[in-house]
Amino acid sequence: MKLHLPQTVYLDRAQCNDLESAEQAEWWLADGKGGYAGGTVAGTLTRRYHGLLIAPLQSSLQRHLLFAKADADVLDGERVIPLYSNRWRSGAINPRGHALIESFHLDGRMPVWRYRVDDLLIEARIWMEHGRHGTDVAWRLLENPGERKVRLRARLLVDVRDHHAEMDHCELPRVAQTQCGLNVELAAGTTLHFCTHYGTAERADFRVEDFDLPVERARGLPATDHHWCVGYLTFPLHHGDWVGFNARLEDGEHVCYLESDMQACQARDLSLLTRTKITAPEFDRCPVWIDQLLLAADSFIIQQKLPRSETRHAVVAGYPWFGEWGRDSMIALPGLLLATGRYEEARSLLLGYLPLVDGGMLPNYFPGDGETPQYNTVDAALWYVEAWCAYLVGVQDFTSIAQAWPVLQQIIAHYRDGTRHGIGMDAADGLLRAGEPGVQLTWMDAKVGDFVVTPRQGKPVEINALWYNALCTMAQFAAVL
Repeated sequence: MKLHLPQTVYLDRAQCNDLESAEQAEWWLADGKGGYAGGTVAGTLTRRYHGLLIAPLQSSLQRHLLFAKADADVLDGERVIPLYSNRWRSGAINPRGHALIESFHLDGRMPVWRYRVDDLLIEARIWMEHGRHGTDVAWRLLENPGERKVRLRARLLVDVRDHHAEMDHCELPRVAQTQCGLNVELAAGTTLHFCTHYGTAERADFRVEDFDLPVERARGLPATDHHWCVGYLTFPLHHGDWVGFNARLEDGEHVCYLESDMQACQARDLSLLTRTKITAPEFDRCPVWIDQLLLAADSFIIQQKLPRSETRHAVVAGYPWFGEWGRDSMIALPGLLLATGRYEEARSLLLGYLPLVDGGMLPNYFPGDGETPQYNTVDAALWYVEAWCAYLVGVQDFTSIAQAWPVLQQIIAHYRDGTRHGIGMDAADGLLRAGEPGVQLTWMDAKVGDFVVTPRQGKPVEINALWYNALCTMAQFAAVL
């Protein structure tokens, strides 16, 4: 089976040079551990969530903006040509490097820019290494008919703030020069390593202030951000050769070989597509844009660390705002994991929730940093029963169902006899009631301060459909165990 990475997303020069269009087009990457990177095709920051490395400092859910930008200049003799664009609080847009973008496309899920600087053509790529909190940024010179000596300089902008938070005036990080780049101590116990073997590193220590974030303003939120410049990396550009760096959190030696790292990233994506099409042959007959969706689906699947160095699979409910949510995980499981033939990950996710069931309820929200999971949903546990049903239909794994059986029985017993938040069966009609003042328990969970927008206390129709489904499913499980 000969597969190629999908090439379905493409923006031409006119789209890239139009700032409004190029800012509305956003790219997004994930590292499989809860971290991510994202930005606009224009290269401007328009959200507080934009950056080249947003990763957890402690739990997989308490993510922080750590590496904001790598602003690249082409050094052509005495000329300095910016390839980047920035928005400022004053309303200015300076520089306007997006006007040099000749095209943008996704190579699989890897964002690729091509810049036309007179007779020079330069390509830039960004990717994240799966299973590591790290981002690679690379450039290569594709055309240089005059064979001039050309260099590229990247300005490194960092921060350390919760990705949901506004600017917080963090202190100047400590920067140390190393054999292969720079180490930036962002916070106690957190060091960001910039590693390269392609150029030279130079430390810096000044603040770049007043970035304008128009999307945050449109949301009615503070719209100004500041970042620290901690250094510059400068590379000679030779025709066809990759240059660049890796920014990572993990300690230990890491040799930055961009081409092999890029190939490993893309080989994983090809392997993922191949495995899916072997396990679920119906995908082999689908149009190529379905391959793009399969790669995108993988970005929502992460591994969570457990005590004793164990791990479990989990689902991110949505980028950039959400972490792991119980209800969303169970609803998404059939599409993300079962339809795509990722049965081991599905089993890991389902078994991983068994010890989290409390009072017959599944946690809906995991706040992170050791805080107590929030048991504030009536339907997550019922969706959990349905997810087990979908798993059994797809896999026929009776051993795992038997392992889950005692906990699934507890869910039904607690919902029948009563548990927290007024959840319990009405013996008069067998229907499930739920709700108490100040708590939103269904999927309509909007809450402003202490005001619950849609309290829905009583016997919501879809909750009772799930309750009836759970009872029928448990009867079927009992018949086969």
